[in-house]
Amino acid sequence: MKTDILEIYSDASNAAIIRHPSRKFPGMLIQGDTLNSLSVMAANALANAEPDSDLWHYVKELADDLQARVDFYEKVMREHGLELPF
Repeated sequence: MKTDILEIYSDASNAAIIRHPSRKFPGMLIQGDTLNSLSVMAANALANAEPDSDLWHYVKELADDLQARVDFYEKVMREHGLELPF
């Protein structure tokens, strides 16, 4: 873990907008439990999409991307001995 100075444009609950010093544009911080919920919703949408349709392929890409982010979040949390919020 390291400490750095971030620019905070909004600290609204579940909608924090921050800019990391190495990035040109700000990003939105998604809390871990919200990230996991989005991943579950995408997986459910995929399960209900017509197989091999255009929609199914788009939702599969979304579900895979979100799951990869959840997996990375879980890995980092474990590496730092932190409890998962979900």
